[in-house]
Amino acid sequence: MLLAGYAASGAAVLLIAALSRLVKFSALRFARAMARGISIQGRHTLRGSKRANGEGSIYPNARGVWTAVVSMPGGRRKYMYGSTREEVGRKLALALAAQKAGGLPDGQGLSVGAFLDQWLKDVARPSVRPWTFRGYEVHVRCHIKPVLGRLPLDRLEPTHVQSLMNRKLAEGLSPKSVRYLRGTLRNALNVALRWGLVARNAASLVVGPRMEYHEILPFEPNEARRFLTVVKGHRLEALYTVALTLGLRQGEALGLRWQDVDLDMGYLKVTKQLQRVNRVFELVDPKTSRSRRTIVMPPIVSTALRDHRARQECERCSSAPEWNQLGLVFTRPDGHPLDGTVVTHQFHRLLDEARLPQRRFHDLRHSCATLLLAQGVPARVVLEILGHSQIGITMNTYTHVIPELRKDAADRMESLLAERD
Repeated sequence: MLLAGYAASGAAVLLIAALSRLVKFSALRFARAMARGISIQGRHTLRGSKRANGEGSIYPNARGVWTAVVSMPGGRRKYMYGSTREEVGRKLALALAAQKAGGLPDGQGLSVGAFLDQWLKDVARPSVRPWTFRGYEVHVRCHIKPVLGRLPLDRLEPTHVQSLMNRKLAEGLSPKSVRYLRGTLRNALNVALRWGLVARNAASLVVGPRMEYHEILPFEPNEARRFLTVVKGHRLEALYTVALTLGLRQGEALGLRWQDVDLDMGYLKVTKQLQRVNRVFELVDPKTSRSRRTIVMPPIVSTALRDHRARQECERCSSAPEWNQLGLVFTRPDGHPLDGTVVTHQFHRLLDEARLPQRRFHDLRHSCATLLLAQGVPARVVLEILGHSQIGITMNTYTHVIPELRKDAADRMESLLAERD
């Protein structure tokens, strides 16, 4: 009996040990199956079941990095990586959805730098204005490629874009410049997305740095009159008068041609703007389709332009052989285009002469809009004069005038409906 008891207890110990090993083994198989993404149900708990062909797979690689892989045409495979299983699961789902739609993104073997070079050459150069293309090219060559150029295009993540922006801010670029930088990369990656080279636009998933907007410093009515008094008789009196009373952008004013001005009918057309690209002046299309506009001139502008044309004819006679044939309204004394920087410097000197606070040349445009709105001109009419693309731009830019307009509207309603004694 004693021996039988020992035997029974020994068997129990062996049974408990066997059961313990079985539990550990099952738990280990379960964990491995979950890592591989295998469904564990019923009798498959210990053996597992493979994914069907084309469903892709998820696993931690030898370095412990979560990896997703999906089969590509031609026997190739596309690999995606992430710090967690959930992250690569999302990437795999996007890839499978794109594959089902007929276009699995495949930028394998193409670097960010190589793609950006191709984008500049084949997409940007033929479709944008020279000045815009020059900005894109500088962004790519001087900022994006040195940081992200060697990175595989299909491995570009929002964290890379965020690191690029942080680095450029630390190097001293302004928030506005960094936002433009992100915009260039976002435009390029939109093309990569359409071409099926990436599954998502990494630059669109990153928020640009907050910008400090320039304070608008429009002229008060008495300041505007003082400024026009000071420029009276100045060689470029008509230029400053046009900018202040019609709200033309500097490039639009400097690109104005006599063929676009009808002094008898009293209107002018904005059809071109002057830009300097690689030290060469060019007449290019306006900023937007809305920027192409016809503006009725007040008599003060027509008079200033008549006097300016007479002065220009005298200058043409003095330097006829060298006179530029672009037919520009505002030129240097030899007929060549005016440099915007030189015009701005002259503007600042005239402000000092008038004892007015310094402001940007663009504030003449803001002054035009502010003075019109303050006189009760409808915002829609101001939009047409300025060439804004949306009414929201006009209203958001000149919100400082809105309270005065609201009060004026209330006063007019009171005047209209108040009972008469």
